[in-house]
Parts: sequence; C-alpha cells; structure tokens
Amino acid sequence: MKKLIKFLSFILFITFINCSEDNTIGGVEFGTITGKVVKASDFEPIENVKVTLSPTNNTTTTDENGEFVFEEVPVNDYSVEAEKPDFLNTFEAVSLAAGATVNIIFEMEISTALNNPPTTPELIAPTDGTVNTDNSVELIWSSSDVDEDAIEYRLEIKNDFNNDIINIQNLSDTTYVVSNLKFGGKYFWQVAASDNINPEVLSTTNTFSVKEDPGNRFTYVKIEDGNNVIYSSSLDDDGNVTNTVQLTESGANSWRPRKNNTVNLIAFLKTFDNETHIFTMKPDGSEVTKVTSNIPINSFNLNEVDFSWSATGDKFIYPSFDKLYMINKDGSGLQLIHQTTNGHLITECDWSNDGTKVALRTNNSVGYDGFIYTIDMSGNILDTIISSNIGALGGLNFSVDGSKLLYTKDFSNFQASNYRRLDNRIYLYDFLAMTETEVLTQRTSGTNDLDPRFSPNEAEVIFVNTSNDGISEKKIFKAFVAGSTAEEMFQDAFMPDWE
Repeated sequence: MKKLIKFLSFILFITFINCSEDNTIGGVEFGTITGKVVKASDFEPIENVKVTLSPTNNTTTTDENGEFVFEEVPVNDYSVEAEKPDFLNTFEAVSLAAGATVNIIFEMEISTALNNPPTTPELIAPTDGTVNTDNSVELIWSSSDVDEDAIEYRLEIKNDFNNDIINIQNLSDTTYVVSNLKFGGKYFWQVAASDNINPEVLSTTNTFSVKEDPGNRFTYVKIEDGNNVIYSSSLDDDGNVTNTVQLTESGANSWRPRKNNTVNLIAFLKTFDNETHIFTMKPDGSEVTKVTSNIPINSFNLNEVDFSWSATGDKFIYPSFDKLYMINKDGSGLQLIHQTTNGHLITECDWSNDGTKVALRTNNSVGYDGFIYTIDMSGNILDTIISSNIGALGGLNFSVDGSKLLYTKDFSNFQASNYRRLDNRIYLYDFLAMTETEVLTQRTSGTNDLDPRFSPNEAEVIFVNTSNDGISEKKIFKAFVAGSTAEEMFQDAFMPDWE
C-alpha cells in the first residue's frame, strides 16, 4: 500500500513539474506575441516587415501573409515596432501575462502619407482669354511646396484646329517659350506639378489666341545650332524689321525659301533621310508637305542649288546632277525635261512667268567652267548668255515679262577648291539687246554680292552681301536696279526672297 501511495505521489509531482514548465523556466513566466502587418490604405498584408520587440531587441520578419510570432516571451511590458522602407514605422504597446497569447495588428502608412503635394499651379501669363499674341509666346506659372520638395512640371497645350498636343515633360522652371504657333489659332494650356511623391496637381486650363497671319513678304535663312532655319519678316514704313516669324524648326536643315502667291505656299529645300528634297508649307510654317521622293535634288554644292515654281503654282523644276526634272506640286508626274550634253552639273534654274522657257546655270564638279543658258520646255537650247566662265556664276531670276535675267559673276575669275569667290557682282542681261549691265556700281571692296532676286515691282533687287573671306556675317540688302547704292534690310541672314 505504501509503495502504491509513493508511486501515485511521484506521478503527481512529475505532472506538476511539466505543467509549470509550459509558462515558467527557472521561476520566469512566459507568454506568446503574434501579429499581422497590413497596409493602412487597403489592409493588404505586407511581407518582409522587420518587427522588433523592446526592450529585448529580439527581431523577426513577417511572412507572405504579413504574419509574425514571438514565442516564449518573458512576462513583461513591451513595445513592438514594425518597420520597412517606404513605410512609416509603427509601434504597439503589449502587456504580457503568464501563459497568455497577445495578438497585434499593425496598420502601416506609406511614408509619403504625411508629405504635402505642391500647391495648385497658378497660370500667370498670358492671362486667360488673351488675344492677338505673337506666334511665339512665353508661358509663365507658379507653384510651391511646403515640404520644400523639388517640383517638376508638365506642360500640355492643345488647339482648336487639329488634334495635335504639345506635351513638354520634366520642366524645372516656371516659364516656357512655345514657338511656331499657328496664326489665327486658339490654344488651351494647362500645367501639372509633381513632387514625385504625391500624385501630380493640375492647374486650371487657360486660353490664348494668336494674331492673324501678318502676311510677311520677305523670307530668308539664318543659321541656328548648325542648321539652316527659314524665317519671314515685314518692314515698317521706317524700314524697321517687324513680325519676324520662325517658319522651320531649329533642329532640321531647311533652306532656299521660294514663295508662290498664286497658291499661297512657300517651297523650300530640306534634308530628309540624308537627301535633299523639296517641301512646301503655308506662310505661317504649318502643313509641311514633302514633294520630291524617288529623285532628290543633287549638285556639286547643295548650298548653291536652286529650284523654281511654275507661275501657276502647280509644278516645280529642279536639278539632279546633269538632269533637270519637272514634277507636280503633289509629287506626281515626274518628268525629265533636259540633260546637259557636256556632263556638266545643273546647279540653278528659273522658270519664266509665261512658262515657255527655263534659265539654267551649269558648271563642272567643283563649280567652275560655268554656263548660263535658256531652254524651251522640250529641252532645246534657246539663248546662251555665258559660256565656259572661269569664275563662279549664280543667282538666276527672270523678270516678269521674261525679257531680262539677273545673275551673278565673280569679276575676278578666281578659282579655289573651297569655291571661294573674291569679287562677285550682280548683272542684268537684256535678251532683246543681248547686253550685260552691272546692277550696283558702287560696292564695298572685298565683298561678294550673292543670290539676287527682283522685287515684286522689279524696280529693286534684293541680295546678300558678305565679306569674301567666306566666314563673316551675311546681310541682306536692297538696291534700285538703276541705282548705285544699297540699303541694309536684315542682319545675319541670307537666301532672300521677296514676293
């Protein structure tokens, strides 16, 4: 009996010890802390959150369900911290009792939650509803950020005449100049501000309207960023330049503008896929259309090459090496109308107003040994004005009645591998009298006169004058055909046209 009592007592003792070890080790009592970490916005679980138990500094991370557990945690008061990059650290207090399991839910805020977005951009200029602006407009706005975050702007401009949208990204300034706007067009502009933390903030939409086409009669070329860029301008009664409009983009090479008033289009040359082609555009620079395709323009020097409209504005003639082609304005009907018989290259051409004859300038592969002659539309030679000229030739332009022809000739008969001219002068040939007359008798020595064109009334000639060093500034002048002096019109400009 005593043995039985002792055995039962031993069993009870062992059971007591085992029960005590569930919550106590060496006299220390324990509990369990479990939890889950979710996004405060949508309660989606967050994986790989670091959870720290203080003051023990034990750590663990959440699993794919956002859950974590601390086992055998000594009974005490604790602070539990959840932390993860891009989220705000979150704390929870825990008072753990012996044998207890405490469950915690962390709702973590994205770290940007306490960051303020930029203020709504205020559109300053032009004010809403402004009319008669130039076709180059400076847009000005303002915005600020209380957190002093860097603000990045996005500018969007729409119009009332097509579906094109100008979208300028990644602006840091609060001003932007938009150019080459359509005359008579109405524009709608809006600015978005972003601190790259919060969603972008949109301004209201303001409008402005560009003035009607000023009808500039002068077109010319300037060099910008290494490219030829076409402009148009007017002159006021005092000879001051007004209404200057950039017609072609600075990032492309465009030159030799030729306007036809019958169809109200400006034709010009432009580099396209490493070739030179004829394009047309409206006088405001819009609706650019490519004309030539299979056979591009070619000659010994593309800066010298020229083409010509028909008077009716439905066709072009243009050179390609030793051949002269005719093509319709829409690019159809390509036709060979002349080829040189001596292998010379055709560099320039001009089509008479009555459409019956063409003036040609031809030369060898380096630009010399030049000829100027006329042909009929079957390619037959009519008149030879100059043959085998030693120096440089150029600048062909018929008078309206076809009785006279403007051209230039280097009086010095100089030749050089870089096609430098020393004393280029303007001449007028009379077909009836078969005489050549120098147009401008008083000239600045050491300069060249280039690219002459008749004024609309043919009383004057517009042309370029520049130093014969080949690198100095070019200026556009006009002079009376029967005069002796010239008047400056445009600085740093060349290849003029006056219609």
